[in-house]
Amino acid sequence: METCVIRLRMSQADAHYGGNLVDGAKMLQLFGDVATELLIRNDGDEGLFAGYDSTQFLAPVYAGDYIEACGRIVKIGNSSRRMEFEARKVIVSKPEISDSAAEILEEPIVVCRAVGTCVVPKEKQRFKNKQIA
Repeated sequence: METCVIRLRMSQADAHYGGNLVDGAKMLQLFGDVATELLIRNDGDEGLFAGYDSTQFLAPVYAGDYIEACGRIVKIGNSSRRMEFEARKVIVSKPEISDSAAEILEEPIVVCRAVGTCVVPKEKQRFKNKQIA
């Protein structure tokens, strides 16, 4: 089963609330990017995100944290693609030490999980007969 992983640092521009807290919607934006890559790999088309069936915000994310977002297609319909996503904090900012201190986490912290469905219209599907193994 093919997965996609992206990793990036949350910047000051991502901080939306006091204390440099990043908006949970940023995790959903990352999941959208993961979904797009999965659809391109599976169908040769970006497709469209139809909606989330569930989202869970499990831990805070702050500016300076590194987030790894991953996803996989778990079910393929005629035009729908059901996907599962997870975002993990892998590096944390340590402002209490210094303004540039950071630490690699021995064990990543799951910050968000979601399940959603994307759609690739049949006429835009370029790769046929893909199946979930």
